[in-house]
Amino acid sequence: MGEQVLIRALGTAGDLGWVVMAHGEIYAAEFGWDTSFEALVARIVADYAASHDPAREAAWIAELDGRRVGCVFCVAADATTAQLRILLVDPSARGHRLGGKLVDECIAFARNAGYERMTLWTNHPLTAARKVYLARGFKLVSEQVHRSFGAELIGQVYELVLRS
Repeated sequence: MGEQVLIRALGTAGDLGWVVMAHGEIYAAEFGWDTSFEALVARIVADYAASHDPAREAAWIAELDGRRVGCVFCVAADATTAQLRILLVDPSARGHRLGGKLVDECIAFARNAGYERMTLWTNHPLTAARKVYLARGFKLVSEQVHRSFGAELIGQVYELVLRS
């Protein structure tokens, strides 16, 4: 019997804190990023929790056998553009295609909400996420070298056309 995979709406007690904690711990362990990254995620999560519009913004948690192992957020960048934010899959759950399932959920929601395009910002070391984005038709539209989270990075912006 296989493992139980569930993608569900964010909203269970502990979800918000888990998103912040998991990002902080996993990115520190995998990339050596400092707590300024965790603080950025905390701001994104707090802004979402304080004032998201449920018709235009949503977030999901991936569970594997009842434990949280992934997340993604879809927020409004502007009236016609959705922004995919803070995609994460715990290393213990990789190989279950959860990243793709989370991104698919986000794209479907954005289309149904009437957005024309979706954008996201990521950084060059996140190669597995980039493969998920490219497989779904996202195109790289800009890159910029920056120093953030205690590391030298290349920030990347990707876009996906949702409606022509």
